[in-house]
Amino acid sequence: MSKPGLAVAILISAGSVAAVAEDPPAMFGLTPSRNMVSSETGLPTDWDVLSGKNIKWRQKLGSQTYAGPVIYDGKVFVGTNNEGERRPGIVGDKGILIAFRESDGEMLWQATHDKLPAGRVNDWPLQGICSTPFIEDGVAYYVSNRGEFVAVDVDGFADGNDGMQDEQYSHEQDADILWIYDTIAELDVFPHNLAAGSPIVVGDVVVATTGQGVDEGHINIPSPLGPSFVALNKHTGELVWESAHPLESILHGTWSNPAYGVAGGREQVVIPGGDGVIYSFAPDTGELIWTFDANPKDSVWELGGKGTRNNIISTPVFHHEVVYIGVGQDPEHGEGPGHFFKIDASGTGDITESGEIWHVGGEDFNRTMSTASVHDGLVYIADLSGHIYCFDEETGELQWMHHAYAAIWGSTFVADGRIYIGDEDGEVAILATGREEKLINEVFMEGAVYTTPFAKDGVIYLATRSELFAIQEGANDGGAG
Repeated sequence: MSKPGLAVAILISAGSVAAVAEDPPAMFGLTPSRNMVSSETGLPTDWDVLSGKNIKWRQKLGSQTYAGPVIYDGKVFVGTNNEGERRPGIVGDKGILIAFRESDGEMLWQATHDKLPAGRVNDWPLQGICSTPFIEDGVAYYVSNRGEFVAVDVDGFADGNDGMQDEQYSHEQDADILWIYDTIAELDVFPHNLAAGSPIVVGDVVVATTGQGVDEGHINIPSPLGPSFVALNKHTGELVWESAHPLESILHGTWSNPAYGVAGGREQVVIPGGDGVIYSFAPDTGELIWTFDANPKDSVWELGGKGTRNNIISTPVFHHEVVYIGVGQDPEHGEGPGHFFKIDASGTGDITESGEIWHVGGEDFNRTMSTASVHDGLVYIADLSGHIYCFDEETGELQWMHHAYAAIWGSTFVADGRIYIGDEDGEVAILATGREEKLINEVFMEGAVYTTPFAKDGVIYLATRSELFAIQEGANDGGAG
């Protein structure tokens, strides 16, 4: 298994409305509640990669793909590496964000980021861009493999050079970069293995994690005052606030993502920290509102990493004044016991005991990197071991569990009365929503699926490890754009 694969929640895995958390489609890269539920209908349940049945188009990506896809304004955005060498003249290991045309899959432009000179301790080889972009008002925000917060024009140079005038890559197929903020140079951040945070935009600020973590020996925090959480002005890229929580208590790295919601009459961005604690901040000031320790006191098993605590790679979901979140670790640590929580977000201070509404864990739920889907009184969530769970939203009672028999890095995507989810063996399971387990179909994609599907206008967009597919009922050509 390649490393780190830490952005899948990414994805993915996870979610142009900045202030309304429940408006559909509540998708990872477009709505900050992060609820993986869409109002799309007419989606296919059967397709064939080999024959081209229901394949509208397919396009080559890099050799490892963890971020996106996200659809916006007729374009599909995917983070990958440069092994596909899509942009003529750019060769070697890079982090890449590619924009494809939604209608036919033609590549429009790519953002290119060189690797950091420190190597794998800060920028793991061949991982590419693992940040799923958040898109609003024609601007895509993401975190590069170099620990930079980046804002790019979704139209590239097609509408002129609207931002920086000195981009390193300025061919017509390159990205029109509006601004870049380097957290390593400006804030002394030390990302462990990779900066992989997927931002959200709330009002005038863009918020994300930085990857802040331990050194190569997994013992020391080289820069304990380097922030784990950063908020920038979305228009200018200027620093608005930062938080160095949890200082020297980071277990491994800070790879989760923020979610936005309102609870107790307060706007909040909820961000899991690298210490296994969840933090709630006021989005405009960074004032700390509450904390929740997602490692129960009876967690005595060996977890890998540091001590007997789980890290958090999953992205929280903010839904009806509560937060849903699971715990897990770098997938290289393997399977193990985990926890999944429903948390009342209306409190203040340490709400570890007062905020817990229900939780499952131990032998009943394993480590996860996935983001939940909350829909029609039910919660759907997967774990790394390949289980897909359906819980009652009010009680946490298990309704059913489906076993994919392969590791799951991505997240459940709920739309059209179905649950779509891919696995490491390249199978996409399609299950019916509801309180009874019903497998509709399993489709083989000929490549591992580490991302989460996205749908728009009856088309499912799905990235495997090395290809991007547009899947539509009645499409039969199956050809690459």
